Amino acid sequence: MGAGHDHGPVTAGAANKRKLALVLGMMLVVAVVQVTGSAFSGSLALLADAGHTVTDSLGVALALAAVWIAARPAAGKRTFGLQRAEILAAAVNAIVLFVLCGFIVMEAVERFREPAEVSGIGMVLVAGFGLVMNVVALFVLRSGAKESLNVKGAYLEVMSDALASVGVILGGLIVLFTGWQQADTLVSLGIAAIIVPRAWSLLKEAVHILLEAAPKGTDLDELRSHLMEHPAVVDVHDLHVWTITSGVPVMSAHVVVADEDLGDTGRMLDELHECLAGHFDVEHSTLQLEPPGHTHHEGALHV
Repeated sequence: MGAGHDHGPVTAGAANKRKLALVLGMMLVVAVVQVTGSAFSGSLALLADAGHTVTDSLGVALALAAVWIAARPAAGKRTFGLQRAEILAAAVNAIVLFVLCGFIVMEAVERFREPAEVSGIGMVLVAGFGLVMNVVALFVLRSGAKESLNVKGAYLEVMSDALASVGVILGGLIVLFTGWQQADTLVSLGIAAIIVPRAWSLLKEAVHILLEAAPKGTDLDELRSHLMEHPAVVDVHDLHVWTITSGVPVMSAHVVVADEDLGDTGRMLDELHECLAGHFDVEHSTLQLEPPGHTHHEGALHV
């Protein structure tokens, strides 16, 4: 039996922890400015947007905490450490986004009933500041969001806050030039409609990993065929591929080797691991080499 040579992979989320910390600081500053702006302008929309920003900040803080937990070394019963915590955080982020959409809808209904008198120019200025900060944060997280579900969750948090800022700006402009208070109520409903499918996509990806399904783009038949192209390999069974966390795919398999090649298992393992890492981007793989006929001593189910 053998395993890949990389026993301490750096998760995609851990590689972006400084970016997450920077974005968290930026979002907290925006929340303070929004609360202050709401107090001076009397805008309930800005106050709601501040609550939105605080909620998003908690999501980013959760993502950052998960990265720290996931980076702790494996010990005891947790042989992969706490790397799966990043995926759990991504799922929680998605649920928070759904809750946030519910809050937006509830607020929209309330504003239809009782429109608030607000300062349009105050809404535009404060929300404009928030939008600029959010756009900067999106650029900071953009590359990491392509690598880590956890960072993608934080990215979506910031995006939802940017959309909320756009909604407040549009509402403020309409209030400023027409006096129609219900304008940003309609925009808020549009924001919720945009957030929901993005949150669903994030939750679906997180559940896919938690259920230990094969990574997207991985064809098990192709992987098995590739291993069997090695001249010493007779058969491959009990093949499993799953993902611990974003950027850390794992594979295990039983590899049947011809009797005459069992004496050189070290070289074979090196060649097979190199093949997996080079063609399928699987750095952590566990292969059990066994002679023909050994499967009769194992369970009846072989994948």
